Amino acid sequence: MTEVRVRFPERVVEGWLGRRTRALVGDDGRLLIVAADHPARGALGVRGDRMAMGSRLELVARLVVALQRPGVDGVLATPDVLEDLLLLGALEGKVVIGSMNRGGLQGAAFELDDRFTAYRTADEIAARRLDGGKMLTRIDLADPGTVATLESSAAAVTGLAEHKLMAMVEPFWTTRGADGRVTNVLDPDSVIKSIQIASGLGATSAYTWLKLPVVDELERVMEATTLPTLLLGGDPTAAPEATYASWGKALELPSVRGLVVGRALLFPPDGDVAAAVDHAAALVHGSNG
Repeated sequence: MTEVRVRFPERVVEGWLGRRTRALVGDDGRLLIVAADHPARGALGVRGDRMAMGSRLELVARLVVALQRPGVDGVLATPDVLEDLLLLGALEGKVVIGSMNRGGLQGAAFELDDRFTAYRTADEIAARRLDGGKMLTRIDLADPGTVATLESSAAAVTGLAEHKLMAMVEPFWTTRGADGRVTNVLDPDSVIKSIQIASGLGATSAYTWLKLPVVDELERVMEATTLPTLLLGGDPTAAPEATYASWGKALELPSVRGLVVGRALLFPPDGDVAAAVDHAAALVHGSNG
């Protein structure tokens, strides 16, 4: 891939223009998306390994395995990761969601400044024939920068809708502790408030999907929206059996239309990416994947 990037960088543009695309959802109206946009925020850790995602070659290899499994609809990532996969031919016939705002680096004094530093505009996503854009939208009432994040997310939602592309909004009610660490507040009422704020972003919600955590009282939480929702993978330190059980129960709710999972599938405790992905696909799409 490095040799191609050195000698034939134009193949990236050609690859996007020539890529075989697909409808966003199939007959069952559900999606299983593999997420790989953590590295661009400097978040490389999985369980006890702080540098688990430090090797791009290993990460891409795991993504290729995941994308080859039946029932995996697509991938969510930043331009660099997506372009590696594109050059390998791994994105043919897949849903591709571009991660947009990665400026809030993990552990930084400016972590809650979630600026758009990857795909910055809806036009950039549309020009590459991607299927949508995802924005992290953290809401901290004590941080004046939150309003800029909300404004930028609203502009992205509107712009993506103008191109008839999915706007995947990932809201969190967030606080910064006395030690400076940023924490997402995941009690049901806080998640409901974040949903209501995220749902109101932009000039239209026609193409807006939510990306939400699995939390307590999820049935009550999901009554907060009629928007289609994808659930994020959750804490990769939890036992896989417990994680699968929580996903299965959540997927029974009518507005929950699938999963967006990264580390829990790409770095399972036993190292078997294919088996982890197959289990998730069965939960999302049924045994036929």
